[in-house]
Amino acid sequence: MIAEVRKDEQQRLIAEGNVEGAKSLKKTRYILTSSRKTIAKKDAEVAEVKVIRQGSELFKTEPVTRTGDYLGKYEAFLRKNELIVALDLVKAELEEAYSLYDEAQMAAKITEIADLCEGTENQHFMWFGRLPLNHFEGIIAHATYGISTYRLEGINNKIKTLWRQGYGYSDDDYFFLKLFDATRRGPLGRHKSHTV
Repeated sequence: MIAEVRKDEQQRLIAEGNVEGAKSLKKTRYILTSSRKTIAKKDAEVAEVKVIRQGSELFKTEPVTRTGDYLGKYEAFLRKNELIVALDLVKAELEEAYSLYDEAQMAAKITEIADLCEGTENQHFMWFGRLPLNHFEGIIAHATYGISTYRLEGINNKIKTLWRQGYGYSDDDYFFLKLFDATRRGPLGRHKSHTV
């Protein structure tokens, strides 16, 4: 939804003749999808001059450090655009909803998010607002049971990555051995007993 809203806003600004405003929304997907906590962490890394990529004498490249005033850029987007403010509100409400462990409170919060999305009268927000209502029972169950699929999704992602890196494997047993090795815990994916 965030990508579509951003594209629509860029097109609207171009249609109004505000080319600079449209350009300011380019390459902002990371900032718009991140939480304020993450943005503040990135700004702290800028202050610490965190090195993202080491330089190389062999290839004559300089080290790359974290740059940019992420929070400042984000606040500027909020001042200029109502839909970006709505995005910020929906993100904050969703984060709060998923931290609740009471079904009634979570149900009220999900309904509030759907109403907020409906109130924007934007097609992308309205589509997103219908999603939690269509999956209401399953979402509310999270408040009771606190079950998440993050481990399953992580393992599935690791399987896809290994398969892609190996360009497929003709021997299933070897592929499963590679998978077991990749999912071990500890430094570099190995048990402490296996390290030297």
